[in-house]
Amino acid sequence: MASAFWLIAGLGNPGSKYDGTRHNMGFMTADVLAERWSVAFADHKGLAKLGKGAMDLEGRTVKFFLAKPLTYMNDSGDAVASICSYYHIAPDHVVAIHDDMDLEFGRIKVKIGGSAGGHNGIKSIDRSLGTNGYSRVRMGVGHAQRGAHAHDNTVNWVLGGFSGDQRAKLPDFLADGADAAETLIYDGLAQAQERFNGR
Repeated sequence: MASAFWLIAGLGNPGSKYDGTRHNMGFMTADVLAERWSVAFADHKGLAKLGKGAMDLEGRTVKFFLAKPLTYMNDSGDAVASICSYYHIAPDHVVAIHDDMDLEFGRIKVKIGGSAGGHNGIKSIDRSLGTNGYSRVRMGVGHAQRGAHAHDNTVNWVLGGFSGDQRAKLPDFLADGADAAETLIYDGLAQAQERFNGR
């Protein structure tokens, strides 16, 4: 029987050298949620930092797990699938938060299913869950200059840090990402899309 718990997985790469990089938007947003709902992280089978919490909004309480996979981005699905199978969480109760180069910095898109858009973390979750029928909060980071060295540029870009101007806006952006995950869980996809996708 499927659990009533939700799983919110913030994607990123473990290790201090990746702290604060574009590719770690998911980790950073998960940290905001952890602070908001007093979630303490502990180890889950060496695959993820995992914590448990309860959101209390609008007089309703929703229980959730919050995960930061430790598998490196390209194997994020191993961690997500392990947690889902261990706690009997169905894909329709999974929310992945990740960086997205197709969106300008500061923009958020919420969706369920659809293509991985070249994001290796999402590709990995699709593979491991055997479905793309889970929710996503896509956090815009903009993209590198397209050019002769497009691949190198992309790698350096997602593993790079933010400009001073973006750094100043980052706390608000991460709070919006956390809000988007909460809205998805509380009010459903349509409301979350209406509130965040058009901005």
